[in-house]
Amino acid sequence: MKIVSRDYVLMQQISKWRFLLGRQIKILAEFPSQRTVDRRIKILKEAGYIKGAYKLYGVPALYFATNKAKNVFNLDFVTTDVKIARIVHDIAVVDTAIYFMKKLKVVNIKSEREFRHDSGFKRDGHYPDFICNIGSATYAVEIEMTVKNKNVLENNIKKNYLSYDNQVWVVPKDKTKIWTVLEKSKSTYSNIFLISLEEVSSYVKTL
Repeated sequence: MKIVSRDYVLMQQISKWRFLLGRQIKILAEFPSQRTVDRRIKILKEAGYIKGAYKLYGVPALYFATNKAKNVFNLDFVTTDVKIARIVHDIAVVDTAIYFMKKLKVVNIKSEREFRHDSGFKRDGHYPDFICNIGSATYAVEIEMTVKNKNVLENNIKKNYLSYDNQVWVVPKDKTKIWTVLEKSKSTYSNIFLISLEEVSSYVKTL
């Protein structure tokens, strides 16, 4: 197969986010249609650069970069598998990044995966799901889908307050306990903004 420039974009985006869905590849690598995405994925799979996996009932195929792709496309790292418990969260993270890129016109996004790579993949420490800049301000973006220990959540809020100009939390509407903690934290930390996951999802569906 002949490697084209769009393949480099596609592979870099998969590496950045661990894995991608086909619909996310269409947006991030700017394919003209889902059909062209599917055709290209088939070619890349046959060449050994991508592997697809069905991990969770009701979730489309997840596409990972392979170790062969790491060398050919000069990727800093690849993830060839993912924990089942992370899948829905990680899909929401990419959708939120797309929301920021397309709706808010953000271009300089650094993923949690890239943070961990830079730190040598140390297990300790908290990293936002991604950070970005809007104007001169730094934003930590967190997608919170499950109720953590309240102290852990409050500690992460405080860390983000100290490290970034603003922090945006994306939370499903029905996770009322998370919303309550975040709303109460606004009285102490002035840089908290909230977005519902439903708003993100509905916007991305229009792309």
